Amino acid sequence: MVTIRVPLLEQRDASYDILIGAGLIRQLDKILPEYCPAAAYAVISDSHVGTLYGASVAEQVSGAGCQVELFTFPAGEWNKTRDTWASLSDRMLAAHFGRDCAVIAVGGGVVNDVGGFVAATYLRGVPLVQIPTSLLAMIDSSIGGKTGVDVPAGKNLLGAFHQPRVVVADPELLASLASVQLAAGLAEALKHGVIADAEYFAFLEREYAGIFAKHAPALEHVVRRSVEIKASVVSHDERETGKRAILNFGHTVGHAIEATSKYEVSHGEAVAIGMVYEARLAESLGIATAGTAQRIKSALERLNLPVERPDASQVDALVAAMRADKKVRGGEIRLALPRAIGSAHGDDANGWTAVVPEAAIRQVLVNT
Repeated sequence: MVTIRVPLLEQRDASYDILIGAGLIRQLDKILPEYCPAAAYAVISDSHVGTLYGASVAEQVSGAGCQVELFTFPAGEWNKTRDTWASLSDRMLAAHFGRDCAVIAVGGGVVNDVGGFVAATYLRGVPLVQIPTSLLAMIDSSIGGKTGVDVPAGKNLLGAFHQPRVVVADPELLASLASVQLAAGLAEALKHGVIADAEYFAFLEREYAGIFAKHAPALEHVVRRSVEIKASVVSHDERETGKRAILNFGHTVGHAIEATSKYEVSHGEAVAIGMVYEARLAESLGIATAGTAQRIKSALERLNLPVERPDASQVDALVAAMRADKKVRGGEIRLALPRAIGSAHGDDANGWTAVVPEAAIRQVLVNT
């Protein structure tokens, strides 16, 4: 087992560990008493993962003699809503879960976000354990304390920061992932390489076949290195007031594509497309070195990810969605952009996002 610490500077007592290791899903009876003891556990999952893993997690935890109940909701990004959050909260209240309970979120990114938001708000906050079951969730959404739901105005616009007590990442759970789901996670992994580690980016370019074959050493390296990168960034910027913004590379355009497609384009696919367009923007603005966008595009194509916006995506609708992005300040659209492979644009003195004129965004979206 590998333990990666997330030492939060703002709230040191909220610092937590990310545990990475094969078979950890079967050791919860030892992990929970150490990291998150509670009188009762609400296991939150979706209708798909609940059948695969949620029920077995609930059964294993109940063996300790405490109250345990599995709460599921319909799978899919389109169900990451206030209604789902309210339903889960109401069901926990009806089951008489008190302030001495904890929430265990078992699933992918949607479950991480919704389960975390329930934990953040239930009785004004109860402890949270994240058990990610997809690559994207292991290396991204389960880390950093961001929780929330989507609303008609945009993605993740309602939520709270609520750090987990522990994240349990078991690479064995990735065996059930389809190639398209694995690729979605690799989009985030590639993003980590772009913004922080050129050598890691090159590893993904070189070892993609072994990763898709689910060769254990290659897959475990992806999980560990991406977790190290994200943990390092979020530990210094708990509430995204500074450098943490670099993790949003590809997400401004990506979230707009998700919203305008009514979530028919998955998060990982949308981020892949977003990285290509945002890298092209960075080059057009003289921020990124020439060839950065093409190298990102080529790497994404090797990972079987889309690299161009859907034909149905209308530029006006995309720009309108970008104007609802959380990074907009004073009406100006701000993007997290790369300087080169392995290096993000920005610094503490001048900020980690760049103001991008709407005209430049439209030009890149129309002409490429």
